[in-house]
Amino acid sequence: MSSSTNPQDVTPNFTQSDIDQNKVMAVLSYLGILVLIPIFAAKESPFARFHASQGLSLLLCQLINVVLAVILCFIPILGILWLIVAWLIGVAFFVLAILGIVNAAQGKAKALPIVGKIRILK
Repeated sequence: MSSSTNPQDVTPNFTQSDIDQNKVMAVLSYLGILVLIPIFAAKESPFARFHASQGLSLLLCQLINVVLAVILCFIPILGILWLIVAWLIGVAFFVLAILGIVNAAQGKAKALPIVGKIRILK
């Protein structure tokens, strides 16, 4: 790893040719269920795998948020409050997805805030 000032930025760990060849796969990682495409189609690309892991973590957190919203919406007052919180969390996840897409399109490998520490794929 390089002596980068940002410990979340692991771009120097990947070759430029890998980055150039797999930017599209990396971008797909942040588009919901389309994360499955780079998981299966770009198994050999460390750059695509990094972004697929980030995207899969984000997708799983989004699914947990939706499931909690559905379950808790049946509780009178707590349900309404949680739906507001769940909507705000959903907006935050959308912003994280945009951040991931921008990083992937620019050929950067930066961990997403909060969910980026969750590593599902190696």
